[in-house]
Amino acid sequence: MTEIIHDRAEQLAQINAGLLQGETVYAVYDCIGIGTGFVGITNMRVILQDKSFVGNKLAIVSVPYRNIRSVSMLSNKSMMGRFASTSSIGIDTGGSIKEADFRGDDKARHAHDLILWNVLNTK
Repeated sequence: MTEIIHDRAEQLAQINAGLLQGETVYAVYDCIGIGTGFVGITNMRVILQDKSFVGNKLAIVSVPYRNIRSVSMLSNKSMMGRFASTSSIGIDTGGSIKEADFRGDDKARHAHDLILWNVLNTK
């Protein structure tokens, strides 16, 4: 069995508890900043914990790959085509853009590439 990439065991457990039949988790990354608590990436969807609701309410938002128009890496600088300090991604769902800030450039890049791969292979 392959180990699932994750930052926090409790976030992985929360994703695993809500999986659909035939769904496989690829990664669960803890996020920083206001709004997103974590991002889960499965073979069927991107799952975001949204902490931006009034009254300290949390929402688990599922975005199926077929609903993602684009995924972007957000950077405050680049060097010769390589992202030097990227730590955020944006997911365009047509009606809104979900943004997630990661702890480290490598996690943002992996999340971006994994989501993009699934979007391109789902449509």
